[in-house]
Amino acid sequence: MSTENALLTILVEKINNDTLVLPTLPAIALQVRRTADDPDVNLGKMGDVISKDPSLAARIIKIANSAYLGRTVKVNSVSQAVTRIGLQQIKNIATALAMEQLFVSKNTLVGEYLRKEWADTIEVVANALAALQTYANKSNKREISVDTMTLTALVHNIGVLPILTEAERNEDVFANPTFLDEAIQKVSGPIGGSIMREWGFGPSFVNSAEHWRDISMVPKTLGYLDFVRVGAALAGRMGDKKDVVLKRAIERGALSGIEDVETEEFAELRNNARQIFA
Repeated sequence: MSTENALLTILVEKINNDTLVLPTLPAIALQVRRTADDPDVNLGKMGDVISKDPSLAARIIKIANSAYLGRTVKVNSVSQAVTRIGLQQIKNIATALAMEQLFVSKNTLVGEYLRKEWADTIEVVANALAALQTYANKSNKREISVDTMTLTALVHNIGVLPILTEAERNEDVFANPTFLDEAIQKVSGPIGGSIMREWGFGPSFVNSAEHWRDISMVPKTLGYLDFVRVGAALAGRMGDKKDVVLKRAIERGALSGIEDVETEEFAELRNNARQIFA
């Protein structure tokens, strides 16, 4: 058995035995989510929590002032930013902004994979958000929220992290592109679903992380997974399935036609979304 197949077998066994070490949600994101779920929370308390992390605080203010929220009047403080964004929206946005902390490694090869994964994920997010906003503008429907869409797209391929962690721990044997590419294709989906469950995220997050590559899995109703797949297709992550994904998106109503993603307006929406993580 090749070393690649050996580690792939180990990963599958760990998944089946529920012994795979899963990443933990960044501490500040966990604190923000717990605070948002507190029935006694208020905007002041949330502002205090976010202010404990200067980097997150600065990025929250940037989001509040961004074209992403369509605002022109600038805010200058965390409390103003939290007020503008709202408690429940801040829960997902802060989690999304904290996710970058997980995509780091001291191993050169693994670090390169993580940096590429983060950059590719941002492209999925940007395209998914642009598609969602185009859909909302044309249909006047708002049942799919922008902040939840942002986070769903951001964690859609979170299953790569344990794979890369295992490679980092056994770098002399397993940290090679042949293994990593095969393992990511074969088992990152089930791992991603496990991570979402472990973090206590809802079904839409689990389904997107677990099934975004598997286009044979078709949800009954239009939802976050549809837009994650559109984002992935436009970001070049669906391989030869791109045309199938876009055709299905049109059939399911996520897009009114392929021209939706070819306009200057779409490009502007996509660029605005990219700026969230710039």
